[in-house]
Order: sequence, then structure tokens, then C-alpha cells
Amino acid sequence: MENLITLVNKLQRACTALGDHGEESALPTLWDSLPAIAVVGGQSSGKSSVLESIVGKDFLPRGSGIVTRRPLVLQLHKIEEGREYAEFMHLPRKKFTDFALVRKEIQDETDRETGRSKQISSVPIHLSIYSPNVVNLTLIDLPGLTKVAVEGQPDSIVKDIEDMVRSFIEKPNCIILAISPANQDLATSDAIKISREVDPKGERTFGVLTKIDLMDKGTDAVDILEGRSYRLQYPWIGVVNRSQADINKSVDMIAARRRERDYFASTPEYKHMAQRMGSEHLGKMLSKHLESVIKSRIPGLQSLINKTIVELEGELKRLGKPIAADAGGKLYTIMEICRIFDQIYKEHLDGVRPGGEKIYNVFDNQLPAALKRLQFDKHLSMENVRKLITEADGYQPHLIAPEQGYRRLIESSLVSIRGPAEAAVDAVHAILKELVHKAINETAELKQYPTLRVEVGNAAFDSLDRMKEESKKATLKLVDMECSYLTVDFFRKLPQDVEKGGNPTHSIFDRYNDSYLRRIGTTVLAYVNMVCASLRNSIPKSIVYCQVREAKRSLLDHFFTELGSKEMKQLSSMLDEDPAVMERRSSLSKRLELYRSAQAEIDAVAWAK
Repeated sequence: MENLITLVNKLQRACTALGDHGEESALPTLWDSLPAIAVVGGQSSGKSSVLESIVGKDFLPRGSGIVTRRPLVLQLHKIEEGREYAEFMHLPRKKFTDFALVRKEIQDETDRETGRSKQISSVPIHLSIYSPNVVNLTLIDLPGLTKVAVEGQPDSIVKDIEDMVRSFIEKPNCIILAISPANQDLATSDAIKISREVDPKGERTFGVLTKIDLMDKGTDAVDILEGRSYRLQYPWIGVVNRSQADINKSVDMIAARRRERDYFASTPEYKHMAQRMGSEHLGKMLSKHLESVIKSRIPGLQSLINKTIVELEGELKRLGKPIAADAGGKLYTIMEICRIFDQIYKEHLDGVRPGGEKIYNVFDNQLPAALKRLQFDKHLSMENVRKLITEADGYQPHLIAPEQGYRRLIESSLVSIRGPAEAAVDAVHAILKELVHKAINETAELKQYPTLRVEVGNAAFDSLDRMKEESKKATLKLVDMECSYLTVDFFRKLPQDVEKGGNPTHSIFDRYNDSYLRRIGTTVLAYVNMVCASLRNSIPKSIVYCQVREAKRSLLDHFFTELGSKEMKQLSSMLDEDPAVMERRSSLSKRLELYRSAQAEIDAVAWAK
């Protein structure tokens, strides 16, 4: 069982080291979940004397006014033999064997945190005492409750101390050790008053009555000690501390304990309860109770720790990794983030993520519909055919077939395909840009760095713009190639006039009749439709080759080339993470370290059992 108190001691020390003091914050707190005994009492209630009596040493600062200005986490470790010594957590390798120096260090460490202004602080001091004269126990000594601010303290100090004490003892895992002097009316006890507020049924409160030997003659504390004056779930315990004269004379603590035992054993009013009175009994009883409370809380504590670790890891993952300090590390971070972005972008194009299918829609629906809307049959109406044929003949009409007229009709029809071809290039370009936006939004790492996010987006858009221009040139060349050289075999396979029974000796002007012109229009329309069908297949190939393939292959190549020449300052400006995010990540990392340490400590105890 002793290792359970040691376990909580380790966890409390880890909490303090990693900034978890149980105060309200945006971070989960382990401190509030740990069972602890908080010592509460008004000034001059004998609180310090009770603690020193349990320890068996003079080590606490004394004086008028508010002496305890920071919580003191007092961890007692029983050793079998050897010299007694003390250690502070903030001085891990220094052993104190002179307890007068322990007192001085408590005062000095308090001043380091609060200054000499008599202010208070909730950041605890951790003190471990190793002695054969103690029981395994942990107590938290809180500042004494007061009713009046002394000189040099703000008027709010009374409320500040009360708020601090309440913040400790209102936690359901806190055991309250309420110190009240017997020579004052219990109804006015500061400790009982504040304990009753947070624990009205007295389920977590242990009452300790001091200064029993200083009560007026003819009075005693039997009604209180037997629970008739104020009932608590646990029995009241009376103690007899050293008098101020004893303290001034440095009366030995062991002798004082012996004299305390004699007092209760020899005083008629208390003789029947002597076995459950005194500081020694108090220490043993608190140690046993703390062990049982810790044991009952371990399963819940394990569950809380495991759940919190998962939550902290999840939030840290969302926040991303911290920024490297050196130029190489920064460059690697930028490159790695860009690689993640690039991979997500490719997944959109390859169908792993949605969006790439819109490109196929351009080729399968938008381009064919645009080609269909060109309405070549209207362009090749009788009037237009006659007009272009006669214009192409010029002053000398054609002899056998209107070849120049054919060419003009075909070229004027095919040129109109440039419009749908350019529109297809632009449509795919818009989709590729839209996928850049999506990939940026889905790259969690880019959310950390607004400047890098903008830089990557701009670099990707610039690359897509260059690819679009190259694609437009290549795609329009396909149309221009069809205009510049006609497929001769198509015309060779057409039936000739003589084969159809025509008479080549007819007047040349007969060749401009409606029937003849209609046949020319039909022939040209058939040729143009054949070319359209071919371009409907080749335009997508050109666009994919020049835009989609290049976007997958080299979207950020130009950005990477420029990146290699940037200085440390420029790289740092790209990784301009929000300071609040950096601070949050640092806090979460420390808290995660605490919870993992706690998990390991609890698991070790569980395995040992």
C-alpha cells in the first residue's frame, strides 16, 4: 500500500514540473484528479505546529501576519534507518539535513515567486522529508485564513486567500484537514466555516482540535472531540502542541510528542479517548485513510488518463508538428508539406478523392455539345456555298471542280472549332484550379502557416497558367493542322460527275445550279463532320497531355527551384505560424508528457501488485 502514496507523490511532482497546478485553464488537469489532504486553518490556529508535530521537526517559517503564501506540498517518506533529510523539487540534487535551512529555503522560494510584497501564489512548493520518525503521507499546507490585511498587502488579500483555499478543497478528491483552536468558539472557526461550505455533510473533512491545554479552567473539549458539538463523518482528533516557550527553547519534538501522550493519558476528561488523540495517531490515521482513498480512485484515474492522452494526441495531430529552428529543417518542413499537398492533389485527379471526374465531363459532354452547337449545316447553306464558291473562282471560273471553293468552305468551317477547343482548355484549367483550392484546404499542415498556404497556392496557379497556355497552343495547332492540309483520300473516294452520268461538256455556268451547289455543301459537311469526330478524340488527348499530366508531374517544380535559393529569413517568413497555436502546442506537449508519465507510473504500480 505504501507505493500508492509514493505514486501520487510522483504524479504531484510531475504536475508541478509541467505547469499543472489545478488552476482553471483550457488544458485538462491531472492535479485535480489526484487524492490529496489539504490543511486548512486560520492564522494562529496552530496549523504549523500540527504539521511540525506530525513530521517531528521544526521546519516551517514562523512570524506574525501571513507566513504561508504559497501552497506547500509536504511529502513524508518513512525510511527504516539513517539520518533524516529533506529535498526540494526545485533543488533536486541538494539534501538538507539542517532543518533551519529548510525553513529559510521555503521563505526564499516563496519570495522568488511572489517577491517580498507579501502577495500570494497558487504555484506550490514541493518538499520531501525522509525520516524513520514519520509515516508515508502527503499533506498540502495552504495559506492561513485571515480576516484583516496587514501592512504592505492589498485589501483583496483576505478574499484572495479564501478563494485559493476554496479552489483546493472544493475538489471532490481533496480530503480536508480542518484545524481549529479549542480555546476559541468553534462557531467562529475559519476552517470549519469554509469546510462546511464545500463539504456540508462532513464526508471529506477531518477535524483537528489544537490548544486543548490552553482552555480556561473548568472547561474541556470533550463534547467537540466526541462529535456532539459538530458532527463529522470521521472522529475529531485533539492535539497538544508545543507552547511558544517550548518553541523558543527549541524543545525536542520527540520529547514534545511524549509529553502530548502523557497529557491525554493523565487528564481525567480525555483519559478514555487517549488512544485516538495526539499528533502521532493523527499522522497514522491520515496515512491509512489516504492509502484507501488512492486505492479506490486508481481505476477511475487510469480511465481518465487514457482518455485524456487520446484527446491530447488528437489535438496535437491537428495542430501539426513544431517548426524546426535551422534553415535545413525549415526547408525540409516546407518540402514535406508541399509533398503532402501534391499527393492530395494527385489523388483528386486519379479518383481517390472527388473532383477529377469533372475533367472527363468536359470531354464527354461539354466539348461534344459545343461542337454540335456550331451548326455547320447552316454555315453550308446554299447561299453561303454559292457565295464562297463564286468568290474563290474570282475572274476565272473553275474548270472541272471548284477546288479553291472547297478549301475555303472547309477552312471557314474548321476555324470555328477553335472556339470549343479553347473553351475545353479553359474549362479543364478552371477544374485544375478548383482542385488546387480543395487540396490546399485538405492539407492540414498548410493551415498552420498562412503565408506558405498563399505561396503554394500562387505557385500552383502560376504553373497551371503556363500549362494552360501551352495546352492552348498545342490544341489549336491540331485545328490549324486540319485546316492546312486536307485528307485527300476522302475526296478521291467521292463519285465523279462522269461516273454519275454527268456531261462534262455542259456550260461552266450550269455548274452553279442548286443541285450542284447542294452536292458541294453535302460533301463539305461530311468532311467537316469527319474532322470534328477526329478532333473530338484528339483535343482531349492534347489537353490531358499538356495540362493534366503536367499538373500531376510538375505542379510545384518551379516553386521548388526558387525555394532552394531562399535565405533563412525568407524560409522563416513562410512558416509564420500563429503564436497562439505555437503556445497551445507547447502547452499540450507538456501536458501530454505529464499524462504519459502518469500512465507509466500507474501501470508500474499495477504490475507490481
